[in-house]
Amino acid sequence: MTYVITESCIKCKYTDCAVVCPVDCFYEGENMLAIDPDQCIDCGVCEPECPAEAIKPGGEDNLKWQEINREMVKLWPNITKTKTPLPDADKFKLEKDKYEKYFSANPGTGD
Repeated sequence: MTYVITESCIKCKYTDCAVVCPVDCFYEGENMLAIDPDQCIDCGVCEPECPAEAIKPGGEDNLKWQEINREMVKLWPNITKTKTPLPDADKFKLEKDKYEKYFSANPGTGD
């Protein structure tokens, strides 16, 4: 089972997780990250690095997010370096129902 990034990442985009990934399976959107579920080796090193607790195991509880991650990695550039989080990331990290309000399929800049 792979890990996925969930809506807690939206409007935060902390990148601490991307740096520790041994297989470089993180991709950057305009306002969140995604994990390529086909590249992820399920090592789990990224999960504790996320201040927003946005990284969760894939599977039945997170099928929606597994599909969103799978689609977005096709559109977004790879990211392997730390970047500054989005402005007000700390303010938004605990907000609920962010997908409907803020999700963007636009790509980020990558490395």
